[in-house]
Amino acid sequence: MGQYDCHVFVCTTGDDCPKDGDVEGFVKYLRGEIVKAGRQQQVRINKAGCFSQCGHGPMIVVYPENVWYGGVQQSDLEEIVQSHILGGTPVERLRYEPGVKGANKKKDAH
Repeated sequence: MGQYDCHVFVCTTGDDCPKDGDVEGFVKYLRGEIVKAGRQQQVRINKAGCFSQCGHGPMIVVYPENVWYGGVQQSDLEEIVQSHILGGTPVERLRYEPGVKGANKKKDAH
């Protein structure tokens, strides 16, 4: 295992993610919940650049499971933290699986 048991990336700089939600607020919320749970030595929350999935955001990716979440809203964050990040069970209703590897931007996205 790497330096952390769980590593979470939040897209904060793509064309789509910042305008569809307060993703900086997502990062602050997630970090705060990890601190409250006393898990900051096991879980790392990072800001990330664009995932090249514009039009599907805001997006969060959780490793080592390689689970991608799309269309995440502020109201989804508690469930992602409790169920997946702390509990190990991905939130299936938010899972993003385009069926295509690599860049997958919607045609109308920037």
